[in-house]
Amino acid sequence: MAKEILIGFLIGIFTALLGSYLFITFFTTFDLSSGIHIIKQKGYLGKIITLGTLLDLAVFAILLKRNKEFMARGVILAVIVLAISTLVL
Repeated sequence: MAKEILIGFLIGIFTALLGSYLFITFFTTFDLSSGIHIIKQKGYLGKIITLGTLLDLAVFAILLKRNKEFMARGVILAVIVLAISTLVL
């Protein structure tokens, strides 16, 4: 049970990072390293992380469809942790 929640948490964090990477790559003119630096300077890093978590919604739905409730709980935990971290940023 705890192992599945941890796996779901890691999947949620990885998916959010992937979503942030895809957003920076496709919707900005910056490359990854300079894009993160510029976005952080302008104070938009929390918003980019929040946009990256949109992919977690799809992962959550897939996990529920496959009856992986504890992994889905881990994904929700990752979203909560990321939401709190965006408040700090």
